[in-house]
Amino acid sequence: MSEIAKKSTEALYKQVALVLNEARSRVLQTVNSAMVQAYWKIGRLIVEHEQRGKKRAGYGDSLIKGLSERLAVNFGKGFTPRNLWYIRNFYLAFPKVNALRSLLSWTHYRLLLKIENKEAREFYEVESVKSRWSSRELDRQINSLLFERLALSKDKKQVLEMAKEGQTVDEPKYLIKDPYVLEFLNIKENAALLEKDLESSLISKLHKFLLELGCGFAFVARQKRITVDGDHSYIDLVFYN
Repeated sequence: MSEIAKKSTEALYKQVALVLNEARSRVLQTVNSAMVQAYWKIGRLIVEHEQRGKKRAGYGDSLIKGLSERLAVNFGKGFTPRNLWYIRNFYLAFPKVNALRSLLSWTHYRLLLKIENKEAREFYEVESVKSRWSSRELDRQINSLLFERLALSKDKKQVLEMAKEGQTVDEPKYLIKDPYVLEFLNIKENAALLEKDLESSLISKLHKFLLELGCGFAFVARQKRITVDGDHSYIDLVFYN
């Protein structure tokens, strides 16, 4: 094949691949949306059935267990009692089917169900759609306490910028997790603080403090490198008595 033919084929391949990938994306989105809708309907049926028999002790547990056993025969192992409880709670947490987000998968909603605070749950739901977070990214943002951080911050725009995919909000180099009072370091109250700035101020104060202690105390190094089995790690501060 000539060089011109190769280039022509490559150009055509890229166009065809783009069409196929877009089609796959639409199919996956349709499947995810259909699954979410189905689970919502199943959740509604479970809750309505429970309400009719709610006067019977332990009815919910026995109902879920029995339903799981029956579904496993014809629909596989995906409907364990635990998953059915998730599906039930999904309906209770999101009672309006028209409000479900088509861009969010069942995995997204499973993660959202773990958030007890309704306001926080709604925040992560909206941000997942707005920022097109994958379920993995949503999980990372929840674990980084983004909502709580925003509630405490006076610079919400900067916190959101730091929370973009590819950055981890709970890494010290981006943001201190909890609000600290740092007047003794002559650091002004701020919504976000880089680790290098905090470290520099702390080391300066610590160095002066160690000198005041006299003999027996030693300040060894900053960012001291240690190597174990070929892997390098760095210790922020090394000092001993």
